[in-house]
Amino acid sequence: MRVFLTLVRRELGSYFKSFSGYVVVAAVLLLNGFSLVDLIERVRGHAVHAPVTELLFQTYYFWLVVLLTSPVITMRAFAAEKSSGTYEALMTTPVGDWQVVLAKFAGTFSFFALAWLPLMAVLLALRQITGVAALFDPPVVASTFVGILLVGSLFMALGCLASALTRSEIIAAMVTFLWGIGLWMLGYRPDTSSLMPAWAQPALEQISMSRHMEDFARGLVVGRHLVFYASATAFLLFVTQRVVQSRRWK
Repeated sequence: MRVFLTLVRRELGSYFKSFSGYVVVAAVLLLNGFSLVDLIERVRGHAVHAPVTELLFQTYYFWLVVLLTSPVITMRAFAAEKSSGTYEALMTTPVGDWQVVLAKFAGTFSFFALAWLPLMAVLLALRQITGVAALFDPPVVASTFVGILLVGSLFMALGCLASALTRSEIIAAMVTFLWGIGLWMLGYRPDTSSLMPAWAQPALEQISMSRHMEDFARGLVVGRHLVFYASATAFLLFVTQRVVQSRRWK
């Protein structure tokens, strides 16, 4: 556990020692700001009976943030170690493959969570400005952040796998971005597709991250959503561990 925590601190600290880490935080804040401005424009002069989180995630800014920042956060996980020559030194130390993989994942996931944390302060500030406490129900806000963290865990695991497959940070970022778009588009509005057979629509409905996020933003923590993200994240980390293990013995 001590070695694992040391590796996590090393991974997390690398983001605050580089310019890219601060760029990611600034990009998240900027795009969330655009999302809030768009939200205010849409509800101006209209009665609002839904939590602000539900309205917030009806925009595409959330997915834009996830799709753009995930490659930048995860591209350094393994690729930077390989390009700088420290990967071989890391893998020859007395640490297990799972410790390395989980430490990389925990570091990237922690940074992702920290980048989204200022959104909580923004929501609380809007609550104070508007004076409408019903729009910012704490359980709904909490479930929304659960959804954000679950989506983030899936994309961080996806990015760690892409980074483990190459020594180029640019290639790792591009692969993560393309995989992320494919995963998001796979379940995007499956009920509107007229070209899809009827049997496939329920299956795509179950893996639609847009649908999942809508439920979380409404304050609904559904068990099947938790199982989907936990199992998908675990599977991607397992594949990453196998890739790291195979590279160790080459």
